Amino acid sequence: MDDIVQQVGALLLGAIPTILLFVVLVAAYQILVQGPLTRTLAERRARTAGAVENAHKAIEQAEAKAAEYADRLRHARAEIFKMREQRAKARNAERETALDAARKAAGVKVNQAKAEMDGETESAKQTIQGSAGELANQVVRAVLPMAAGSSR
Repeated sequence: MDDIVQQVGALLLGAIPTILLFVVLVAAYQILVQGPLTRTLAERRARTAGAVENAHKAIEQAEAKAAEYADRLRHARAEIFKMREQRAKARNAERETALDAARKAAGVKVNQAKAEMDGETESAKQTIQGSAGELANQVVRAVLPMAAGSSR
């Protein structure tokens, strides 16, 4: 067993330079590679996070502007609708005024025509009444000579 212990001791004694070299390499790796790599990755993450944050802010600003533009557009459309409605009301009022004027003018013309017709009717009645006696005499003369001639 002493032999085994001696062999293990010799093996460990031979491994000490390898262990020291391994520890030095690990320390050099930590100092030369992993430290700068970790710092670079941290910077990259910070920049990426900053860029993402800036992108989110830009998106929020764009959404706010889009909402503002949509609101302005809604207000403009409402104003246009109100203006159109006012114009339509004005046109309707003008049309109603014109129709009322036309109705009044037509009513005046109808009343004038009625008065004229009433006057003509009265004059026709008077003419008929005036000539009724004469027509009756003519009818009697036309019928009586025939009646007198047929009785002979």
